[in-house]
Amino acid sequence: MAELTLRQIEVVRAVMMTGTISGAAEQLNVSAPGISRLVKHTEESLGIRLFERKAGLFIPSIEASKVFDQVGEVYKNVENLQAAVNDLQRGEDVGLSFASAPSIAQFIAARALQRVRSRYPDLFIDLNILKIEETVDYLLLERGEFVIMSTEVQNAAIENEKIAQGRLVVILPDGHALANKDSVSTQDLVEEDLIGVDPNDPYGRLLAQPFRDAGVEPKHSMRGRFAQTVVSLVRHGMGVALIDEFSVAEVYMPGVVRKPFSDDVGISTFVAKKKGRVLSGFAEFTISQFRRELTKAVEDGPWFRRSN
Repeated sequence: MAELTLRQIEVVRAVMMTGTISGAAEQLNVSAPGISRLVKHTEESLGIRLFERKAGLFIPSIEASKVFDQVGEVYKNVENLQAAVNDLQRGEDVGLSFASAPSIAQFIAARALQRVRSRYPDLFIDLNILKIEETVDYLLLERGEFVIMSTEVQNAAIENEKIAQGRLVVILPDGHALANKDSVSTQDLVEEDLIGVDPNDPYGRLLAQPFRDAGVEPKHSMRGRFAQTVVSLVRHGMGVALIDEFSVAEVYMPGVVRKPFSDDVGISTFVAKKKGRVLSGFAEFTISQFRRELTKAVEDGPWFRRSN
């Protein structure tokens, strides 16, 4: 038994709507002979007369009225399907939830999400800011699709992917004596009021490693839990700090002078997700934009030699 194809349904409906072969051809932007042949082939293959020919007009036959009713329903469903696809392409009625370390969220996240919003203007975005110890529950309980962190998440049920490699830099308050140097060393920082992060914290451990490699233990005059807190304390003249470049990846940062760190110490950025979880297309695109912006922040250097 012959079956109608979507193309045949489209042509039959166009003839039904316009009443002529030429009108259907114009509506579908194809040749009139092609429409005529397809209508004839459809009627012959189905063994049903779909149209009465009267004075050059194609009028739906009475016996095929049920067919035309269903053709209308099918076409309506196709239109609904296309509307759903269009909504999905815009991100309408769908959402993306993910999390980031504070250092990445400070400046990089806004740039990445600006591009996500441009592609998916109606996508609801839920960005959470997490500490490293909060990421396991967040991912395993599927509160979000992925997390962007400055250290790998250590859990057998979570997989990490490195997406960027940055550097550690030194930040100083405006007018500080070390601002005249081309670069600042570990020994220079030892002599200063050092603002840092708890060395027992994974991020703090990374910041403390250059001091330990130099055979000294970092002595903090003050500590902040997050990178943006450290930046704020430095801006207000409370001391100096060693920090990752992504935390200060902004062209203009009034009150803060950024200097290269003489020890070429790298810091990686990772995307963590629950093992086996298939990410949405929105998540994949967002990760690609974070990768792009993180890489751009590094390649645009030496940003710390521009206006500080």
